[in-house]
Amino acid sequence: MRAQTVALTSKDVVDAAIAILDEYGLGDLTMRRLATALGVQPGALYWHVANKQALLGAVADTILDGLDDDMPSGDWDLRFNELAHRLRAALLAHRDGAEVVAAAHALRTGRGSTLVLLTQVLTDAGFTEVEAELAALAVLHYVLGHTVDEQGHAQSAGLVAGAASPGATEGIADGPQTVDDPLLGETARFGFGLSVFVDGLRARLT
Repeated sequence: MRAQTVALTSKDVVDAAIAILDEYGLGDLTMRRLATALGVQPGALYWHVANKQALLGAVADTILDGLDDDMPSGDWDLRFNELAHRLRAALLAHRDGAEVVAAAHALRTGRGSTLVLLTQVLTDAGFTEVEAELAALAVLHYVLGHTVDEQGHAQSAGLVAGAASPGATEGIADGPQTVDDPLLGETARFGFGLSVFVDGLRARLT
C-alpha cells in the first residue's frame, strides 16, 4: 500500500486505469483491480472519481486529449475528415478504446469535446447549429460503431491466430487487402463510409 494515500492524484488514477485497460481490456477494469494496482484501499479512489462511470469519462477524455492539436487549415470537408480519422486513430491506440469512449458518450460523462469539435467545423461550413450538431452526432456514432466492431474483430481474430503462431496477429487491425478488392482493409472501409457522410453533407450545402 502507499505510505500516504494523500499523495495519490487524479492523474495517477486515470493513468493506472489506462494501463489496466491496455493490458487486460475494459472487462477487467474494476475499481478493486485499480486500487490494487495503485497500492491503495478502494475507498481512496473515490476522492478522485465519484464512481466507475466518472472513471470511464476521465479515461475517455485522456484518450481523446489533443485531438485537434495542430489541425491543418483549409476547406471544412478536409478538416472534418481529418478529425474523424484522428478520432479513429485515438480509439485504436488503446485496447477497447472505442468501447470506453462510446460508454462515456452514452453515459454523458467526460467533456464530450469531440462532438463540439465536429460541430464547430460544420457550423463554420455554413450549417445551422442544429444541423451541425445532428450531423456531427451521426458521424461520431459512425466512427465509434465502426471502431468498436474493428477492435472486436481484431481481438477475436488475434485470439485464434495467436494460438497458431507468435506474431500471427501482425497487421490484423487493418484486415486483409488484395489488389482485386482494396476496400477489404479496415482503413479503406472506414474512409469509404466517412466519404459517404461527407459527400452527403457537401450536397446539402449546395
